[in-house]
Amino acid sequence: MELELRINGVVESLDIAPNESLLTLLHQQGYYSVKHGCETGECGACTVLVDGIARPSCVMLAAQAGGCTLTTVEYLGNARKLHPLQDAFAEVGAIQCGFCTPGMLLSAYALLQRNPQPDEQAVRDALSGNLCRCTGYAKPVQAVLRAAAILRGETVNPLTYDSVQRHEEQLTNVAGNTAKFATVTSPMTPVGASGGSGRHAFQVVGNSLHGPAAIKLATGKAAFTEDVMLAKGLHARILTSPHAHALIRSIDITAAKALPGVHAVLTYQDVPRVLYSSVERSTPGGGLRDQYCLDYTVRYVGDRVAAIAAETAEIAEQALRLIEVEYRQLPAIFDTRQALEPNAPQLHQEGEGISEPTRNLAARIRIERGDVERAFASADLIVEGEYVLPQTQAAPLENHSVVSYFDEDDALVIRTGTQSPHHVQRTVAQVLGIPPRRIKVLKTNAGGDFGAKQEVVLEDICALLTVATNRPVTLTYSRQEELRSRVRHAHVVRMKTAVKRDGTILANQLIVLANTGAYGTHPLTNGGTTTAEVLELYPCANIRFAADVLYTNLPPAAVTAGYEMAQVAFALECHMDEIAKQCGVDALALRRKNWLKAGSQRVLAETPSGFASCGLSQCLQVVEERLQWNAKRTHHNGNGRYLRGVGVALSLYTPGVSGATSGAFIKLNEDGSFDLSIGNGGTSDTQTMLTQMAAEILGVALGDVLLHIGATDSSPAEIATSSSATLYTSGGAVVRAAEQIRRQVLVVAGRMLNTLPEALSIQAGIVSAPSKKSISIAQIAQYALRAEQHQIMTTITWKSQLPPTSFAAQGVEVEVDTETGMLRVLKTICAVDGGQFINPMLSEGQIQGSIAQALGAGIFEEVLYDQKGTPLTKSFRDYHIYNALDMPEMHTTLIETSDSSVPFGTKSVSEVVFNGIAPAVANAVANALGTRIRHLPMTPERILRAIHAQNKK
Repeated sequence: MELELRINGVVESLDIAPNESLLTLLHQQGYYSVKHGCETGECGACTVLVDGIARPSCVMLAAQAGGCTLTTVEYLGNARKLHPLQDAFAEVGAIQCGFCTPGMLLSAYALLQRNPQPDEQAVRDALSGNLCRCTGYAKPVQAVLRAAAILRGETVNPLTYDSVQRHEEQLTNVAGNTAKFATVTSPMTPVGASGGSGRHAFQVVGNSLHGPAAIKLATGKAAFTEDVMLAKGLHARILTSPHAHALIRSIDITAAKALPGVHAVLTYQDVPRVLYSSVERSTPGGGLRDQYCLDYTVRYVGDRVAAIAAETAEIAEQALRLIEVEYRQLPAIFDTRQALEPNAPQLHQEGEGISEPTRNLAARIRIERGDVERAFASADLIVEGEYVLPQTQAAPLENHSVVSYFDEDDALVIRTGTQSPHHVQRTVAQVLGIPPRRIKVLKTNAGGDFGAKQEVVLEDICALLTVATNRPVTLTYSRQEELRSRVRHAHVVRMKTAVKRDGTILANQLIVLANTGAYGTHPLTNGGTTTAEVLELYPCANIRFAADVLYTNLPPAAVTAGYEMAQVAFALECHMDEIAKQCGVDALALRRKNWLKAGSQRVLAETPSGFASCGLSQCLQVVEERLQWNAKRTHHNGNGRYLRGVGVALSLYTPGVSGATSGAFIKLNEDGSFDLSIGNGGTSDTQTMLTQMAAEILGVALGDVLLHIGATDSSPAEIATSSSATLYTSGGAVVRAAEQIRRQVLVVAGRMLNTLPEALSIQAGIVSAPSKKSISIAQIAQYALRAEQHQIMTTITWKSQLPPTSFAAQGVEVEVDTETGMLRVLKTICAVDGGQFINPMLSEGQIQGSIAQALGAGIFEEVLYDQKGTPLTKSFRDYHIYNALDMPEMHTTLIETSDSSVPFGTKSVSEVVFNGIAPAVANAVANALGTRIRHLPMTPERILRAIHAQNKK
């Protein structure tokens, strides 16, 4: 049918299908800033303005837009002339992954068109239909208010951040933690931050800057995986199992293959039978391998059965319904306790590296220090508790998506938002049986990661379909498929602690039953050291950690924010409050009595190492004062129905990347700019920080360093790294490479200025000699290339050791409605020891995003199943994540410490807060109600059950 409409001021006459969505139409016209996120209109990623009103285009038919005026974010402005909204979003750090940014900008634009003077509540209301998993909404709200003031012609105040405070309790010469970056770790004072006198101020590092990625994301120019249209491209779909555990007795694809428009139908009979691991291991061939690309045994509802490539998505869906499969259902396991029973069905008959397949034990971890039983025997008090944490989902707004095709060199190209491009290359080569050099992985922007995109999920299937058809193929999960594809593993955690009457901890025992689902993935990559490390918060001579990682017939457990430490951190910090209550001591005093200090040795480490810096004391002091702990902890505020309480939790986080390998390549261009290539830059904010590191060492502005990431044929490999560790893994390589190329620049400059290189300095792209002579870096590059016939460039490989540990204290105030069980978080206060902050603005944004995710995990989020293992959670209607209206008042303080073992002394802050918010909320609820809830999330039903149980007592 013919359709006429105006898109961004241009009248278009288009031929559309009657059932075509407006989102599909806009993609066909090249408007890729309109994102595909949920198909049900809840996430807001596909927002467009229809006659000035923000609408979700995924649930609107294109035909409904006939005669309307449509506006996408491309209309607002471009990189040469930004709209004040776009500029403000970049300036305040409101853009992280950027997938939700175009939709947010349009909702904000519509608000300001009808209300040029909104208050904060009006802004939050306008943005409430645009979900975000990265920012915590504080900075987008700030950006909208700032842009509104600018549009009104008002003068806006300079941006400020909660002070970066210097913490002096540190020890720099700890065994096993020697200085490795002495040339770049002098203490910094970020511009506008408070600090002691006499401290060196860097030129680029420490400043709150936005990188070029923010502009691309704000203008809709950043390319995500699906943002490409290839000639003769096919659409792929996957037939999934309706049963939790079954054997495929027969599968008939005749009718599906005969359907016009179908180009390939693959089953287990059509693909190589190669065992592989979806996640990367640090040692060649090491770890657990228990998956096949397609198998005749299905192990969860949603497991792969067949894959189809067809001319359109509709034909592919129709073909799925024509496949006839006969299953023989097998007994299934849905609970970790059931997996250990003697008569439990064995879920894996074959595989490599499985600990005890006959007992469904994927991995077993045992760590013990001291004499635990003797400590329990001598204790004045033994405190025990069991804590249950369910499956949740990372829920990135961008679903898993892959595009594959053959390029002009006959290389198999895989476009994907993975955080592990070289692992994808190696795994797909293994599955397909072709050399890795024939495969090129292009890492695109990822619309949210949170660990969910660090493994092979769809890349192998999509590549197989391209090989089978010799055509480009696009394979994208729906939101329902995303929610059941990978989950955070469920835990049952049992804590047992021996204490003296004064609260001194004598022994800690932590027992974990972890549910890895149908296949072993990230819960097995680090030997449990990340999980066990939570016990380092309260070191004692006697520690026992035991974990059984068990197979069940639920979706595979993927790594998500906080790794698996979040679950045990919840148990430990709730348990500390329970110990304090039984000992009759203040919960903060108990923590101060037992916590680790700077210079403490790691009690669980196999080799001597320690904590070179620790800002816990100042973190907790900030939270205690701002939460008004002493006043509010002992007095319940409320009228009987509404009870208030406060709670605190501590957390620590060490990215588990010891032994990870990364690299960097830098070359100097004739115009004085530098090209920097690395294998993985993490999110856009981390990429900005990496660029700041390089620019600081090279003595140039941020814009003079051009960062290139993720194409496996042109970037160094990275092995066994993680997003949260990027500042350390990629950062180590970047710093080493920048130091080397700086020396090369100074050597050439020395010859040009007839001065010793060590006497020269670089600032703002100018090399200066003591004689006051100076030359630009561009002149040096041209001289080296033309007069000396060589280009200044360098390549470096970096193998990481154990990164430094970040620390945080989290405080919350809650209100509980005792009649309905509704829980409302009124305020969060977080103080984070992040070492020395490369970019305070972006670090603050990462922390706020972690707060939002952690609140959701503690209060709302849970993936539910029926008795047959069929997911009941199918959309964002069922899986509620925090929106702008849900968020409480947030206060964030950045605590600066010094650690000379890492680039610029920085620590990862993107996940440490995630581990502490949920237990802080649980402790606040216990304070309000006088009873403890040990099962997440703290839904109204669970709160009411706890209240009724308390009343019966």
